[in-house]
Amino acid sequence: MKIESEAALDELVICHKCHTVHKEVPVKDGAKACCSECGSVLYRYDSKLIDHGLALSITALIFFFLANLFPLVKIEILGHTQYITLTKTFLSLFENGFYIVGMLCLFLIFLFPLLIMLLYLLIFSILKFKGSPQTLKELLILLSHLKPWNMSEIFLVSIFVALVKLIGYAQIHMGISFWALAVFVLLDIYLNQSVHVSEIWMLRRRHYGKEECMHGSR
Repeated sequence: MKIESEAALDELVICHKCHTVHKEVPVKDGAKACCSECGSVLYRYDSKLIDHGLALSITALIFFFLANLFPLVKIEILGHTQYITLTKTFLSLFENGFYIVGMLCLFLIFLFPLLIMLLYLLIFSILKFKGSPQTLKELLILLSHLKPWNMSEIFLVSIFVALVKLIGYAQIHMGISFWALAVFVLLDIYLNQSVHVSEIWMLRRRHYGKEECMHGSR
């Protein structure tokens, strides 16, 4: 298949399961297009995606900051009380000489989830207020590179595992930040699973038009 321009490339869709290449066809609001080979959903069109995405990203960021403002867990062992926070978790790794593990945790658990949610906020804000299509394109490319490195849900599961092992030895009290982190992870999973980058690309073309997108890419 010969690709003559970027506009022609934008009209192609690759199935994420069988990698069959399809040409994009218009679908009605609320409808979806499926792969002709394996039947997987290629893309959907939702006219309310911008408003929903903007509301979800703002809500997720609020819970993310709440998760970092208060203790995650309070542990009582033999009269001694210990408060665990996200910041204290990273600092304790560095203080004990686990610099590589500390850096990995800092990026995969804190920085990347925060950046991804900020990117969602910026992307949907640009779409909402008709910002620069070129800026939107660069943010979408950055988002596609960062999404695989988000490990916030793995961190939450690891907290559950650690707490289960401590139940028989200590009294454990969940803090505000723990529930805020749980809500953030659920919103993060929902956004990453239900809103695909390819759908935002298509929304970008519908929102700005092919000519304006090509002009903004120069």
